[in-house]
Amino acid sequence: MARPVTLFTGQWADLTLEELAEKAASWGYDGLELACWGDHFEVDKALKDKGYCKAKRALLEKHGLKVFAISSHLVGQAICDNIDERHKAILPPDVWGDGDPEGVRKRAAQKMIDTGKAAKELGVKVVIGFTGSSIWHMLYSFPPTPPDMIEAGYKDFAERFKSILDAFKDLGIKFALEVHPTEIAFDIASAQRALEALNNHEAFGFNYDPSHLGYQGVDYVKFIRTFPDRIFHAHMKDAWWGHGDGTVGVFGGHTEFADPRRYWDFRSIGHGDTNFEEIIVALNDIGYQGPLSIEWEDSRMDREHGAKEACEYIKKADFKPSQLAFDAAFDK
Repeated sequence: MARPVTLFTGQWADLTLEELAEKAASWGYDGLELACWGDHFEVDKALKDKGYCKAKRALLEKHGLKVFAISSHLVGQAICDNIDERHKAILPPDVWGDGDPEGVRKRAAQKMIDTGKAAKELGVKVVIGFTGSSIWHMLYSFPPTPPDMIEAGYKDFAERFKSILDAFKDLGIKFALEVHPTEIAFDIASAQRALEALNNHEAFGFNYDPSHLGYQGVDYVKFIRTFPDRIFHAHMKDAWWGHGDGTVGVFGGHTEFADPRRYWDFRSIGHGDTNFEEIIVALNDIGYQGPLSIEWEDSRMDREHGAKEACEYIKKADFKPSQLAFDAAFDK
């Protein structure tokens, strides 16, 4: 096995970490990517209780599991977003506060800095998350959107994240944005622009996830080769596209996941259209040796069956890069 295979716990927050760790170990996982919600990893407790992180590691070790990263998608979403009532459902009460949008954004930014501190206490070097975006609603550019409005969105992102990234740099922690619709970066071009807005800040990079690229028509293998030194973590997640009955397109038609009319949907690994062979080759080519973290989502499948099958699939798909040229023996 070339890399550890872990399970992202975000979609399993209805289970205690103890329950999930036992299951994940039985399915063959090497570790967990801990979500900062549910009881899986609580940032405030990690900073207040000196024994908290030690206890979390002991719990995982009891089941033969490791942890390489923690994830703060929900708090991250509020840092740059245009805040509305939807955010209240995903944010901790202390971040939501009175719901005043600018107050929410500032409290979310401070919580992300605290998350970096908690990551260091736990002994991991990567925090995965979202950024939100003040300009996502301008995606289609109608009414016509002047370029300076888009530029202002990237400037806003850079101003809000600079203090976070400076703090992460001081802590020795990397922030890995999961490139994703509704974020400041959702494809290759916008990811490049996000890096440029930050003057290529060394603490900023990406959590690679092909499932959010393929259905958009973005070359998900080219993404790896475009950002070889900025992929700090990798999600293994599948999707299919070009399906449905032709009544719903890429934008989703305000339908729910698993609606048979949909053009695309998330699928359990091996049941979608993602070519994981090409992904593994590209990750090998850039020298990525971090975990392959399975983010399991499939509305059509029992999740325990899917999580076990996905682990088996990725372990079989992964392989170590060659340590010598295949024709080197001809010289002997």
